[in-house]
Amino acid sequence: MTTSPSVPAADRLPPARLALDRWTWREIAHLLADLPMAIAGFVYALLVITVGVGLSVTVIGLPVLVGGLRGARWLGRVERGRARSLLGVRIEEPSPLPRGRGDEDEGVFTWLWSGLKDPVGWRSLLYAFIRLPWGVLTFAVTLVSLIVLWPVLPFIARGLTTADRAMVRGLLSPSDELERRIAKLESGRGVVVDTAAADLRRIERDLHDGAQARLVALAMGLGLAKEKLTHDPEAAARMVEEAHGEVKVALQELRDLARGIHPAVLTDRGLDAALSAIASRCTVPVTVSVDLPGRPAEAIEGIAYFTVSELLQNVSKHSGARSASVEVRRAADRLLIQVTDDGSGGARMDGGTGMAGLAERLGAVDGLFVLDSPVGGPTSVTAELPWRDRIRAESRAS
Repeated sequence: MTTSPSVPAADRLPPARLALDRWTWREIAHLLADLPMAIAGFVYALLVITVGVGLSVTVIGLPVLVGGLRGARWLGRVERGRARSLLGVRIEEPSPLPRGRGDEDEGVFTWLWSGLKDPVGWRSLLYAFIRLPWGVLTFAVTLVSLIVLWPVLPFIARGLTTADRAMVRGLLSPSDELERRIAKLESGRGVVVDTAAADLRRIERDLHDGAQARLVALAMGLGLAKEKLTHDPEAAARMVEEAHGEVKVALQELRDLARGIHPAVLTDRGLDAALSAIASRCTVPVTVSVDLPGRPAEAIEGIAYFTVSELLQNVSKHSGARSASVEVRRAADRLLIQVTDDGSGGARMDGGTGMAGLAERLGAVDGLFVLDSPVGGPTSVTAELPWRDRIRAESRAS
């Protein structure tokens, strides 16, 4: 949130006095700038509405209208900045529009649809359209007051800018928390889809380069052993023995692959047993503490499992730690995960260890990810996920 650093808490400005202090001069500057800004905004809004709506029956009408609404967003950002710097209004920036992904056609339609239903753009356009009469009034009153009513100018300026503040908050601030949450979830949905697609590509690559290639070689070896069985049984026996070893390796690769998709121990016994299994494979001694009143929804449980799994892989590969710990517990309606190690620290979100990807995945499901890793250690990663009860989730699914 961007705020004016010199504004008192909760937008409480100093009371207007019979003196032209710095806040009065800021308010006067804002009021005098209202007219040129209002003229520019009104002309822009009129052009967007007449041209965009007028051409909406043609193929170029909707793109023109969407472009105009996005331009109105920029005008709204300018007005919010002006209100912050001159009027001391504490106001957040609305969430950006989600960007289209996928093929070109999907991107065009996503761009059009997200632009047409953008409430921020429409409210900014409405603000620009209705400001002209108010801009004329405030400019005229302020100019006259500077000449003949200057003793009471601070009170006039405060009264006029109070209305300005109300208009900025009413039309240019984010409408409510729901709007921000929707934009965040739309962005998070893209992260989830991208992550799922990457996981599918990884599974396909592992199957093709690992188990599949090994099974093809195994089939060829057994075919050769079959041919040698009658005239060279000793060679055939050696080839069968080698094939038996290849079967064991292929089975282990398939188990590892299945564990990477969704481990059976997690499904059967829950997070405590599954995280203990991960810890046993870590190159660093890991203490696991799981204190949960029950099992969360399957999706939340899976995300928690793979989050800890990736964090412990980072501990093994990058930390240089001698010990680590994993703590999982429930606090109100949140599932809390904390992974710590006594390594050298210095981990960063952009350090190539996958931390940024984890943060994006957790954010996509309304989770949080906090990294604390000073140089020299220790490193502590705290993750939060929304708690959803498994029984309720299953009843809804049924």
